[in-house]
Amino acid sequence: MADKKSSPKKEISQAETYAIVETSGKQFWLQANRYYDLNRFHAEVDDVLTIEKVLLINDGKDLKLGKPYVKDAKVEIKVLEHRRGPKIIVYKMRPKKKTRRKNGHRQELTRVLVQSISVGSKTKKAKDPKTTGNKVDSD
Repeated sequence: MADKKSSPKKEISQAETYAIVETSGKQFWLQANRYYDLNRFHAEVDDVLTIEKVLLINDGKDLKLGKPYVKDAKVEIKVLEHRRGPKIIVYKMRPKKKTRRKNGHRQELTRVLVQSISVGSKTKKAKDPKTTGNKVDSD
């Protein structure tokens, strides 16, 4: 019989810390040092906000699942800019009725950078965090 070559197994790095949070009426998978576009927050550019509605945290070693939220968990985000999403065209037409309606929509977004993900005293921080003490609740 021929020898089967064993392929090296790729290991998934669990060292990446991530959190699943609830904000803007949706759930987001957030990782430190990455930026995300969320629905518009009423905050100034360079403000640091805190999200306390954390559903799940994985720090590489331990997985914490909330019921519904993880106790003493928070994610700090920094507002980078306010922007608008891509234009979406909604076109409705009824055939043989001469009825046509065309609408456009651009979603108002806020681009944020995740600075730290923490549970209790454990904190995974990005470089150079600045806190102002603002809190974010889901809109």
